[in-house]
Amino acid sequence: MTDHHHHHHHDHSEPLAISATAARVVIGLLTVIGVAVVIGAIALWPSAQHVDIPLPMQNAGGGAVQTEAGTVVVQDVGPCGSPSLGKVFADKPEAPRNNAYTCQRSLITIDSGPHQGNHTLFEIAPGPGQPDLRAGDEIRLVRQTDPNGTPMYSFEDYSRGLPLTLIVIAFVVVIIAVARWRGLRALLGLVFAFAVLVMFLLPALLDGKPAVPVALVAGAIILYVVLYLAHGVNLRTSSALLGTLTSMLLAAVLSWVAIEITHLTGLSEEQNTNVATYIQHVSITGLLLAGFIIGTLGVLNDVTITQASAAFELAALDESASRREVFTATMRVGRDHIASTVYTLVLAYAGGALPLLLLFSVAGRSIRDILTGDAVAIEITRSAVGGIALALSVPLTTGIAVLLARPFGTKQVQAPPQRRHARHARN
Repeated sequence: MTDHHHHHHHDHSEPLAISATAARVVIGLLTVIGVAVVIGAIALWPSAQHVDIPLPMQNAGGGAVQTEAGTVVVQDVGPCGSPSLGKVFADKPEAPRNNAYTCQRSLITIDSGPHQGNHTLFEIAPGPGQPDLRAGDEIRLVRQTDPNGTPMYSFEDYSRGLPLTLIVIAFVVVIIAVARWRGLRALLGLVFAFAVLVMFLLPALLDGKPAVPVALVAGAIILYVVLYLAHGVNLRTSSALLGTLTSMLLAAVLSWVAIEITHLTGLSEEQNTNVATYIQHVSITGLLLAGFIIGTLGVLNDVTITQASAAFELAALDESASRREVFTATMRVGRDHIASTVYTLVLAYAGGALPLLLLFSVAGRSIRDILTGDAVAIEITRSAVGGIALALSVPLTTGIAVLLARPFGTKQVQAPPQRRHARHARN
């Protein structure tokens, strides 16, 4: 008993001493679910089928678009119509044959690929959506060939490799500096989650596999690895994992029902329209469903691990407390967490839809039409489904954690009358 108390006061990340029966139940449940997930992953694993590159993403020869690095060396405004437009040349572009119109002219140095060290010329008419290039800008160039086989270059995008790398490094450094080894493990979990999405979820959807099982299997694989990696292999983490897996299943059912009864199409979003046009065997509603399910994982994980930790800590602080008392106290923490996290969930989606809301605000349409239109209705439904799954995950995870922290068959210590009276006064 002395060893138990000594260990307990110094490291609350380890599970409390509980009955072997409760541990076997938890391990058994998670093992069964884990085996089902592995079987599901094998059954849904994408085949190595070839999918043609969509037309807008092809080069002139029908293959993948090639990009090269470039730097703007001269930028001015002058007469346009140079025969050197987009072509490769060593020194200076040819002069325009007439001065019919003016535009922004950009002399670009090609910094990679077969024409490295040469130049090309861009002529850009100012207007919405057009790049506003400046001398010294680093950009990406699309390299193609015209029907005669002549190499041609055009503007692709700004080069963001270095600034993005610096931002990611700053993110990693801050997380590790504050959260230490746990932060590092969380970052490794994030890399694993991204790998699951890229290597399993997206190829399986592209292969025409059913969206809900694919999203559930991918989500479960991510949760098993991420939770145990970040928070350790113990019963506290296991209770959070059980709660999160159950809540994710609930979110999947709610998402399917919501999309069916609201007849959401997803075709109001340009990316979905492109998918429907060029990758016709992929279901847009399936994509919506998968997005709803995967989108709830992060916030569910946040809430369930907090509830599990709170239940174990409260049970540890007062070993005379009953299951009902620990549950009630942990739910008080959970209600505060629900309130703050629902704001986070809804405002995050609203922030992403700001350009859309801005366009609708000047369209002169009624607020009812705006809210029930497909684009805004998707965000409302996504927020509502996430909020319901989030709220229900709190009592569910709290109940599981309390049963583990106060398993049946353990004797509770009788508290002195003064201590018990003080606790009832707090409640």
